[in-house]
Amino acid sequence: MHTAITIDALKVLDAIDRKGSFAGAANELFRVPSAISYTVQKLEEDLDVAIFDRSGHRAALTPAGRYLLEEGRSLLEAAENLAHTTRQVAQGWETRLRIGINSLLPAHCLFPALKAFCELRVPVDVQVVEEVFAGAWDALKDHRVDLVVGADHLSKPAGHYTIHPLGEMPFEFAVAPNHPLASAQEPLTEADIARYPAAVAADTSRSLPHGHAGIFNQQRTLTVANVDQKIALQVSGLAVGWLPRGRIREQLEHGTLVSKTVVEPRPPVLLHLARHSESQGKALTWFWERLSNDPSVTDWLTHQSPV
Repeated sequence: MHTAITIDALKVLDAIDRKGSFAGAANELFRVPSAISYTVQKLEEDLDVAIFDRSGHRAALTPAGRYLLEEGRSLLEAAENLAHTTRQVAQGWETRLRIGINSLLPAHCLFPALKAFCELRVPVDVQVVEEVFAGAWDALKDHRVDLVVGADHLSKPAGHYTIHPLGEMPFEFAVAPNHPLASAQEPLTEADIARYPAAVAADTSRSLPHGHAGIFNQQRTLTVANVDQKIALQVSGLAVGWLPRGRIREQLEHGTLVSKTVVEPRPPVLLHLARHSESQGKALTWFWERLSNDPSVTDWLTHQSPV
């Protein structure tokens, strides 16, 4: 079955969109601009669809072109995953390993393991991807990552996964020392808290239900990209909310955040290592065995006594 839509044509459209011009795409793909223009023109002719609107100063994607590109990126990702999996089957070591880390954990927990792996001098590219809340499980489910460090016990989807407990993550309700809640009588009630904006780290899940722990009805929100930004937002006094205790020890010790007791405390979250049960690559196995008992992770979770 012949189709006008090829992987190469989708790569060209993707490069044009990301680089902002045909010339930029040509530079990235190591082609002459005329080759880029020909690929787009042929695709338009074969589909009998205008992909770019050329009436303005710069060519812009038409609605049909935008739809083709957005759907086509899923095909590009699938093709990349297929190529990666094929190479993984043919070789003893994977050519690439993608590790997702829950934003609740600091990235430096992985650094000792990454250093030790680099010292093995094996030909494996390692990519570390930060995911927020249900996004960690979602990335694993859709094979955007091969291994998750810090998968919670609440968002696990259906499927065959192997998990290993790392430890519990306790939370503190924290506010800036100049925030009105800092001097409010404890324990804080829902009515006390709901008067002020809640700091929210945007859940990176694409298909699993998003988490919303600790946000009350009618409470306004200020949303940022990850837990680091959420901490900074609360230190600034612009918003309030629950934060991982281990991530804010320094702020609590220096007084840039104040911990407050709440009528309904937030229970700790049990975090795990997680992978697909059928995944058996050498690099994946190495990181699984190392991180299962890596003190850089387990000790950080264990030694989180209140300040």
